[in-house]
Amino acid sequence: MTTDLQDVTNKMAAAKVTDAEAKAGDASAKAATGAAETKENARENKEQKPTAGQRQWSLNDFDIGKPLGNGKFGKVYLAREKKSHFIVALKVLFKNQLTKAGVEHQLRREIEIQAHLRHGNILRLYGYFFDQTRIYLILEFAAKGELYKELQKCGKFDEKRAAKYIRSLAGALHYCHTKHVIHRDIKPENLLLDLKGDLKIADFGWSVHAPHKRRTTLCGTLDYLPPEMIEGKPHDEAVDVWSLGVLCYEFLVGSPPFEATGHHETYKKITKVDLSFPKHVSEGARDLISKLLVKDPATRLPLTEVENHPWIQLHCSE
Repeated sequence: MTTDLQDVTNKMAAAKVTDAEAKAGDASAKAATGAAETKENARENKEQKPTAGQRQWSLNDFDIGKPLGNGKFGKVYLAREKKSHFIVALKVLFKNQLTKAGVEHQLRREIEIQAHLRHGNILRLYGYFFDQTRIYLILEFAAKGELYKELQKCGKFDEKRAAKYIRSLAGALHYCHTKHVIHRDIKPENLLLDLKGDLKIADFGWSVHAPHKRRTTLCGTLDYLPPEMIEGKPHDEAVDVWSLGVLCYEFLVGSPPFEATGHHETYKKITKVDLSFPKHVSEGARDLISKLLVKDPATRLPLTEVENHPWIQLHCSE
């Protein structure tokens, strides 16, 4: 992988991306992703942002900065578009690794879905390009990085912070569902934070566009799987509601609610909804989580009602 990335990393010395520029890029991206963009902002975005429909991009269009993280199939770098100086994250994926893992179709679907989503709490995919050996995704830069690392550092979040994240995530997931997109893999590792600390859904690798039918694929991460997936039943967008409940619990406690010593025990706890709370979790938080973690998908709290839940209102009132 080091050899394959030699031509990318050689450019790092020439890319003097300052903190101020990174902040400017992140602020530009934040303004661009608001749900209520004005026409003036939209015109500005077209002039400044890398957009797939405007031109054919290549690696020569970017100054490459420091590595931001490693993935299963490549790396992510801080980058700056040379003409506009717009700051982005450039995700570099290796074709041979994608082919070996048999996930080319999954990546194609991820690109198609994420490129069409426009929400302030969803990481923008501005465009993509490729060469003989690699595929490059031009992504919004989230300056504060992975939420998972922040959770690890803190151990758990206070209720005000957890409520803020859950409200944002509920809104983003509801938006996805109105576009007939089911995410299916909501977890801290797939969430990023921008410069202002706002949450961004950043990985749509297991997402699916399903406007007319229920799905049957077992996917996602064990601790976040809902009972209907484990039991092999068809599922719909309610799987994301379940994951939101698991995530809320993990934010407040520091570990998922159905964590056990082995897979089999975890499966049993999930299918029984074997849920218990530490003493420090408030009654309001317990009520919300209990309404999200319901075995019957049809009776889980609708995402549109999460924002109005008393616990969210208590901690997120402006």
